[in-house]
Amino acid sequence: MSGIHEECGVVGAFSLQHENVTEYLYYGLLSLQHRGQEACGIAVTDTKESEIDARCTKDLGLVTEVFSNETLSELKGDLGIGHVRYSTTGACVRENTQPLVLNYCKGKLSLAHNGNIVNTGELRDELIRTGAIFHTTMDSELIAFHIAKNRVHSKSVEEAVFKTAKKLKGAYGLVIMSPRKLVAVRDPFGIRPLCLGKRGEMYIVASESCALTAMGAKFIRDIEPGEILTISASGLRSDFSLRQEKKAHCVFEYIYFSRLDSCIDGIKVYDARLKAGELLFKRHPVDADVVVGVPESGIAAAKGFAKASGIPFDLAFHKNSYIGRTFIKPSQSERALGVLMKLSVLSDAVRGKRVVLVDDSIVRGTTMANLVKMLKEAGALEVHVRISSPPFMHPCYYGVDVPSNKELIATENTAYEINKIIGGDSLEYLDTSDLKEMVCGLPICTACFTGDYPAGEK
Repeated sequence: MSGIHEECGVVGAFSLQHENVTEYLYYGLLSLQHRGQEACGIAVTDTKESEIDARCTKDLGLVTEVFSNETLSELKGDLGIGHVRYSTTGACVRENTQPLVLNYCKGKLSLAHNGNIVNTGELRDELIRTGAIFHTTMDSELIAFHIAKNRVHSKSVEEAVFKTAKKLKGAYGLVIMSPRKLVAVRDPFGIRPLCLGKRGEMYIVASESCALTAMGAKFIRDIEPGEILTISASGLRSDFSLRQEKKAHCVFEYIYFSRLDSCIDGIKVYDARLKAGELLFKRHPVDADVVVGVPESGIAAAKGFAKASGIPFDLAFHKNSYIGRTFIKPSQSERALGVLMKLSVLSDAVRGKRVVLVDDSIVRGTTMANLVKMLKEAGALEVHVRISSPPFMHPCYYGVDVPSNKELIATENTAYEINKIIGGDSLEYLDTSDLKEMVCGLPICTACFTGDYPAGEK
């Protein structure tokens, strides 16, 4: 039940047999809803038409709120992209929703982006020097305008994408729709995830493999860090010119962001969270009667903790799935009330017992303090808190909306002090040195815990 905000999710599809992709994009976005609940959109085009046009529907709200049978019926095409948004940059207004659709001299360009670019000032200044009247600082819009500008002097859209991507610093998973091509790009560090699948003669790219499953597609492979993948009527073509030796996959995809049934860069999210729980017990054992997890992302780690310790696992919370996420509440008091509305304790599971409470993170501490209080009011004798990530100490520049340092409880408090604040009987975190074992040696970005940024940002 993290206070860290998700990023965004992207999906794209191209049917080589000219099947309508709109419904599949809709189901893909539904499966990626956990990555962004503020806004969503779909843009499609029909490559069979002599005059190709891009049609787009997007708005604030959940996928089921923005799209109806009527709106979906108006979006017909064999090529399309979709986006779910959490605004890590830019205000939450309709003008900032995606996909972005640009008119330029060679047609229309549509783009959807997951991640965050750290050199937006440089990109904006370059456009202004070329005479563009440009006021936005939104990284997604800057990327789209640079691609459109480069397309004028490029032989193909993928060449324009390459020229643009060479200038980008930060994290990105991009899906780009030109009149007759679908292009997917993953940042050279591999920070943001992106994968490829196929359903019949329809190729699909998505932020997570769970979207491929929802679209009835077979997972083919992860798009490699630094890869530009072009899908056209003639098939697939990859350009690895952006590839570099250093990789830094976001570890929080495995700890919290990604859906439990996804597999990213060869690592199953469920297995990684089980492993985190096992490592957590080995480093910080405790005598207790029951292990419980905070829904949803704490459950698998709690099972891993129970497996390693031999302490029984049980469900201690009932989650009301129809209550909005507590992190969007504007004040601490409303956020606390949101927790009470969202979760209730199953008293029989904890009454008279020493409880191990496992969650993915502690950000401000408010939510955890409420959970500990709820368990003790339900009759728990002791509550030992175990966190399946290290303490948050630093901001993220790569598309994860970590609160400011002033709001991160671990920046000014030790684990002992935090435990006093939340009212636990003990508090321990997963050690940073355990993270690589959790993901079977995959090179990872741990900047939010260590301050060691892949590209040296400060």
